[in-house]
Amino acid sequence: MDTKDIILELRTKSGLSQEELAEKLYVTRQAVSRWENGDTVPNTETLKLLSKLFDVSINTLLGSPRNLICQCCGMPLEDVNISKETDGFFNEEYCKWCYADGEYMYHDMDDLIDVCVKHMTNDTLSEEDIRSYLKETLPKLDYWKRYKELGGDGAFEKFKDLLIEEINALNIEGMPKLTKLNALVGGYVNLEYRLPNGQHAKFLDDGATYLGNQLECEFLPGKCFGIVCNMDFILICTYEENGENPELVMYKKR
Repeated sequence: MDTKDIILELRTKSGLSQEELAEKLYVTRQAVSRWENGDTVPNTETLKLLSKLFDVSINTLLGSPRNLICQCCGMPLEDVNISKETDGFFNEEYCKWCYADGEYMYHDMDDLIDVCVKHMTNDTLSEEDIRSYLKETLPKLDYWKRYKELGGDGAFEKFKDLLIEEINALNIEGMPKLTKLNALVGGYVNLEYRLPNGQHAKFLDDGATYLGNQLECEFLPGKCFGIVCNMDFILICTYEENGENPELVMYKKR
């Protein structure tokens, strides 16, 4: 589809008139009409506003001329998995798992490879094949080429160290000392817990990226501790194999 058709379709689906769309974008109705007639294309700043308003990438607004891939992990990018800045604008360089809330989530290539291998292994691709492919491919992506410029292992690593100290200071009985926090996708760790009143609740956002880890319980074989955290909270739970029988141990606001 051309940009003119995409804008018309998005405006129509949103139930906006040309005048209403123009007001939201601080332009005239005539400008919107010219876009939809194909006479002109919105400038860069207006494309950003359209992108945020309709929750689609600028690439989509322009008819998807580029095949976007995450410049950290190499994942093909679509509107549903593109990262966003803290102000809500799309960052079309990264997926939402590698870049979240204005932070780069991976500062160690081996950590990223370990996570990718878990989710990419299947009947046709072995763990060894995937690991070999990633080790060859990732260094060619912009993030790893510009790693030091983007922040290296500075402030974010210090933040993770602080979280680890806070979690270990809780002295949860049976939980080994935490030494490492990895990036985790909310959808994979968003367990449902039974509350004291009998209701069930989830505490995470499936689409968000968190920090966390899994630790084997020191005195109950087959039981694990799950740690999930970010700038706002620390969640610790226990569960059995495949996340069965989850129990919330602690949810602490930071």
